[in-house]
Amino acid sequence: MWEWRNIYRGMLMGASDVVPGVSGGTIAVVLGIYDRLIEAINGFFSKEWKRHLKFLLPLGIGVVIAIGLMANLIEWLFEHYPGPTQFFFLGLIIGVLPYLTHKADVKHNFKAKHFLLLLIGAVLVASMAFFQTAESEPMQNLSFAGYILLFFSGWIASSAMILPGISGSFILLIIGVYTTVTSGISDFRIDIIAVVGAGIVCGIVVMSKIVKFFLENYTSGTFAVIIGLVIGSVFVIFPGLPATGVMMLVSVVAFLGGLLAAWLLGRVEYK
Repeated sequence: MWEWRNIYRGMLMGASDVVPGVSGGTIAVVLGIYDRLIEAINGFFSKEWKRHLKFLLPLGIGVVIAIGLMANLIEWLFEHYPGPTQFFFLGLIIGVLPYLTHKADVKHNFKAKHFLLLLIGAVLVASMAFFQTAESEPMQNLSFAGYILLFFSGWIASSAMILPGISGSFILLIIGVYTTVTSGISDFRIDIIAVVGAGIVCGIVVMSKIVKFFLENYTSGTFAVIIGLVIGSVFVIFPGLPATGVMMLVSVVAFLGGLLAAWLLGRVEYK
């Protein structure tokens, strides 16, 4: 049976992947489909590819719809209301932590080495806050080297996308091609979309195999790293305290809205 409910899940993942600092992998965890996503990507190249296609195709449709239709909205929100928008995603990400700790059964499964892995994951992602750079102007006349850069940027970014806590958009921002990619999507530049898309597909396939191996063989350690990555992303997204009382109030409401969204998604997805 086709899992058409994945269209809305894909839209949420696609919308989050537009935001520097928010990971589509984190949203997959919020939605309770992360393990299934990794399994489906790997299983797509097996004899049961039809079953996994019924999961992945609706999800992919949702991602494409969100990136195509919501990229401008997300950019507008970040341009006019960056603080409240970041506080909303902050609440959404913090809201997933109770589910993660419950799924990993931290109380019974985690030992000292697992908490060390958690700390390493958190520090790794939190340190990315120091690499934020000003956005460059979009590249207009792309050379062969430019296309190669975009391909491997898509590869690296998608490898990050599939890991909760690490934002693919943020990786593009660090590399210096974020505005080129987002402008290419907004202007429907087929060359940019095709090259970056090819890199994204390659990166997702390779990274999903790595994640699947560690989830199957080192479950507690993998969850420890994932929880650390999510915690670390909080430091990357946190925009600082608002300057005015009004913005403080709006940001608090946005943060609570993010927490509520995570809770509601949990009620829908984990019942």
